Amino acid sequence: MTAIGDSAEPLVVRRLIPVPRERVFAAWLDPVSLAQWMCPGSVTGATVEVDPRVDGRFRIVMHHAQGDEEHRGAYLVIEPPSLLSFTWISAHTGHRSTVVTIELKEHGGGTELILTHRRLPSAEVDAHTRGWTDIVRKLEATLTTG
Repeated sequence: MTAIGDSAEPLVVRRLIPVPRERVFAAWLDPVSLAQWMCPGSVTGATVEVDPRVDGRFRIVMHHAQGDEEHRGAYLVIEPPSLLSFTWISAHTGHRSTVVTIELKEHGGGTELILTHRRLPSAEVDAHTRGWTDIVRKLEATLTTG
């Protein structure tokens, strides 16, 4: 198991989403919305519970053909509509606390989303980069077609 002190540089995913940042921000705290797009790769669905307040907890169970995978954490910062930060704990983080920050900036009538994931074990950076990139792509698809 990789110690947090041995973690890689922060992972950063950026995407321009053609909807107002208020809608993008709200999607991150709505369990029905999260269940629609928090499904990277081969994930077939998700069960989501959220307590959207600072120190409130969340639990996301991603359903795969191989079984279920739990991700959990707590909200550290909630500053609508520009900043959200939370811990992220799963088997892929060695059950250690990592930190995800979502920055939302106005960009020509839409939103620039900047997702930063810190304190990941080095061996997990590539998989998390693919996962978060797919999640953000699905977030955009959900917001622009729904």
